[in-house]
Amino acid sequence: QVQLVESGGGLVQPGGSLRLSCVASGFTFSGAAMSWYRQAPGKERESVAGIDRFGGTTNYVDSVKGRFTISRDNAKNTVYLQMNSLKPEDTAVYYCNARGAIFPIYGANYWGKGTLVTVSS
Repeated sequence: QVQLVESGGGLVQPGGSLRLSCVASGFTFSGAAMSWYRQAPGKERESVAGIDRFGGTTNYVDSVKGRFTISRDNAKNTVYLQMNSLKPEDTAVYYCNARGAIFPIYGANYWGKGTLVTVSS
């Protein structure tokens, strides 16, 4: 059974930091590109950051460049999102996503249930 379990969300003041984690199980973790998405109230879900199978390539939405860092540890089946200099507009539910890149999970698309990040004073 495939599972993506996020953790690390919470309430933080503007300018603060949080580190999100997503632990994967039920599939070959190194066979998937991983991403973090977020959805703010009343808005569509957007891609925040992505990382390839072995961490060699990352990408970020412009609004978080220089503040957020995505990384992964394939030995721990875990992907991270380090978030610094948080702003109120970063408030959202953050979701972990896995996209299968090789057989037998090629084309698969898995989602976690999300973790809430609230940036407020």
